[in-house]
Amino acid sequence: MTRLIQLQNGRTRAVALVEEPRLRLLAGVESILQLAQEALASRTPLTALVRQKATGETLDYDPIYLGRSDWRLLPAVDHPTEPARLLVSGTGLTHLGSAKSRANMHAATASETDSMKMFRWGVEGGRPAAGAIGIAPEWFYKGNGTILRAHGEPLVSPAFAEDGGEEAEIAGVYLVGPDGTPLRLGMAHGNEFSDHKFEKRNYLNLAGSKMRPCSLGPELVLDPAFAAVPGTVTLERADRAFWTKAIATGETEMCHSLANIEHHHFKFEPHRRPGDLHVHYYGACALSFGEGIQLAAGDVMVVEFAGFGRALRNPLAVTPASAVPVAAPVFP
Repeated sequence: MTRLIQLQNGRTRAVALVEEPRLRLLAGVESILQLAQEALASRTPLTALVRQKATGETLDYDPIYLGRSDWRLLPAVDHPTEPARLLVSGTGLTHLGSAKSRANMHAATASETDSMKMFRWGVEGGRPAAGAIGIAPEWFYKGNGTILRAHGEPLVSPAFAEDGGEEAEIAGVYLVGPDGTPLRLGMAHGNEFSDHKFEKRNYLNLAGSKMRPCSLGPELVLDPAFAAVPGTVTLERADRAFWTKAIATGETEMCHSLANIEHHHFKFEPHRRPGDLHVHYYGACALSFGEGIQLAAGDVMVVEFAGFGRALRNPLAVTPASAVPVAAPVFP
């Protein structure tokens, strides 16, 4: 599989091909967006263009990954000049193992919660035959490209938040072509990061609970196998793991097919604006919050799936609570 990273040293940006334990720099490429646009313009397969641009210059991956180099990792994709042209979104209740955590979060006196209803609808109609349209999954908006964080960067729980917790997932990366056709560039490790305590108060808080930073990377896999992907999510405190869980993703682990998820995201015309990037989280199968875990500032969230390169690690940072409201004065 072809795996790429984006990195930066001062004002210098670069894209490199992962050839463990080295990184092979690509000639004249400052972003994966630029690389993809050139591939479209030249009608060259993306993986072929990567091989064409591979240079003889390499870097040692370890010090960069560990944060001990002048080079630092960037998110697996970004829009360097117009971050608002990158839409970050996600799909929930997609995994066969996800319903229990969500149902516990929204337990009610009714015989079936709204979460369980939506999960059941996905099981019944989320994998339509080729050429058919299935049931719509739960969809949510997270923000634009300004909320994306790289491997090693903190995920900050804002002052108004009640909680900050991991959601270990794979995310798809898409570029909308000149004719409005969405093109999947690849997939990457993701930590979708949400405020589960706020969501638990009332299911209608879901939209607000998702408006948080999230992480992506460190590597973009251009041609991943996505049938059955085993992984692990680990939480560390004071350099020691205090919770870990085997998880799985991929189409055999999901009640919605990838094609169905993509259709229901890109059926909206505003999501097919030529030149826009999309990062879409495919959903998590387990949450530590669902098992009663409360993260604290400084805890490190680690996401790793087989075949997706090095693990994504992000510490949790918490902004002190504030009682000062955000004001919007009348325009002078």
